[in-house]
Amino acid sequence: MSNNFDPNQNHYIYIEKDTTPLIFIHGVGLDHQMWEGQISYFNEYSTLAYDLLGHGKTPYIKDKLSLRDFSNQLLEILDYLEVEKINLIGFSLGSLIALDFSSHFQKKVEKLILIGTTYKRSDEERSLVLDRYNQAKLNKPISKQALKRWFSDKYLEDNPKTYDLFMKILNKEPKDHKNFLKAYELFANHYDDFEAIKKIDIKTLVMTGSDDVGSTPAMSKELVKDLVNSTYIEIKNGKHLCSIECADDVNMKIKNFINN
Repeated sequence: MSNNFDPNQNHYIYIEKDTTPLIFIHGVGLDHQMWEGQISYFNEYSTLAYDLLGHGKTPYIKDKLSLRDFSNQLLEILDYLEVEKINLIGFSLGSLIALDFSSHFQKKVEKLILIGTTYKRSDEERSLVLDRYNQAKLNKPISKQALKRWFSDKYLEDNPKTYDLFMKILNKEPKDHKNFLKAYELFANHYDDFEAIKKIDIKTLVMTGSDDVGSTPAMSKELVKDLVNSTYIEIKNGKHLCSIECADDVNMKIKNFINN
């Protein structure tokens, strides 16, 4: 296991085994820690979790961010680690990055797994995300709101350590908050590249929590219509972070998909 930085100061945790690596991409405002349950579960596999540009321990100094910046970041890490083939798993913003990476580097990706992704947002859905982005710009507290969207109340009551961890990750220092806003702006203003998505021919699993109000089951079903080689699975009683709250179910679904 290595907890390291590559020459471009990308922070990553890489556990190398004799398998095609599982690459985990976190969501906006989070870091690699959201995948701890998956890293532990997939302990017989090579796994890589890393901090996106401007998140966690990975710095970012430019004024703007694009999906291509994030895709190039992943390519840099893979090149540094000399990894040729991957199974790619993205959550929320991480799913958008995974789609962008797959559209540019299809030959690198054996299988693609998208969790809680947005697709074909309505004007009303886009407006809600932009409102939250504007609140964040004004330094209004949004962390508790986010956790209520991401987890059920009962889960947060029963798992205070998870609550404390995510509050710590989300409540950022000023320089980290600036980078968070760059990524959040990208996420809030994202428009899907339908033509690029329709050209992705990688075997893909699209998963969403049944109770996810931001990345809805309806969005995932629309995405599956446009991804030519994809399957949809709905996680019963899951909200946005079903990968944590419903980890047993999600992990089993990922494992079955990877192995078949």
